[in-house]
Amino acid sequence: MSAKKSTRKKSSRTGSSSRHPARSRKPEHFAPNRPARVSWVSGARLRTLPLAIAPVAIGAGAAHVADHFSWVLTILCLVVTLSLQIGVNYANDYSDGVRGTDAHRVGPGRLTGSGSATPRSVLVVALAFFALSLAAGLAVTIITQMWWLPAVGAVCIAAAWFYTGGKRPYGYMGLGELAVFVFFGLVATAGTMFVQAGMVSDEAWIGGAGIGFISCAVLVINNARDIATDRLSGKRTLATRMGRRGSVAFYIVLVVLAMVAAGAIAIFYPNANYLQFVWLIAAPACVIAAASKSPAEDILVLRLTTITGLIYGLGLGAVLVF
Repeated sequence: MSAKKSTRKKSSRTGSSSRHPARSRKPEHFAPNRPARVSWVSGARLRTLPLAIAPVAIGAGAAHVADHFSWVLTILCLVVTLSLQIGVNYANDYSDGVRGTDAHRVGPGRLTGSGSATPRSVLVVALAFFALSLAAGLAVTIITQMWWLPAVGAVCIAAAWFYTGGKRPYGYMGLGELAVFVFFGLVATAGTMFVQAGMVSDEAWIGGAGIGFISCAVLVINNARDIATDRLSGKRTLATRMGRRGSVAFYIVLVVLAMVAAGAIAIFYPNANYLQFVWLIAAPACVIAAASKSPAEDILVLRLTTITGLIYGLGLGAVLVF
């Protein structure tokens, strides 16, 4: 009797222990270690879109000063820049994902790197937004009869793709900030005015430089957050070359330069002095960037800088109109 009980107890303990490893191998046991699922909306990186809106607002304001403002052309220019920005974001997601750059990512997850979407599907969506940008550009071409504009659009799309795409992406060589300044600062602002007025004023060039500096600042602090992981993956951004301290210093310089540009415009448009109130957001962002010790703090700096850019662009555009 006691022997049977002992046997049953032993088999019960043995069965219990034998079932435990089986439970530990269930997929849900490892679920917390899997990359978080990323939605397509999150993959579009909507927080970057204000930096596509701001230069169009400045360019439209400059066109209004020249008495050649057009709602239709302004909206089409907005479609061009927004589609291009979203296309860049998805293309960057695809290229970094297939290269394995996002394998050690510390920032928000990406569609390709997290396995939330197949690389092919992300590439198709990126190309679809590039096509939408090109279509809006063709509409501008037809309206304005400026038949050389598609060539400019092709250059913009090529710059967007080769930022992280191709065999030798220039974003991996520390040239990303320069491209952002040129295309999401000068080109977007001057282009918006030019297709409406047929010329580019000093206000548009200075304002385009100002918003270009802010857009560069966003990229600098974003890459400063990823210095360690970018070095692991062989991504040689400007931040990896300058280091954390150098990147933060450069970030602050860019913000200051943007406000200097606003001050220059205030010489001719006194209401532009109100743009200095943007320091209420920009100054805390600079302080947090200098003291940051975690990716979460850098993300906060990114958000504050993006808000700064949006207010800067809309505010400067309003100053030029009113």
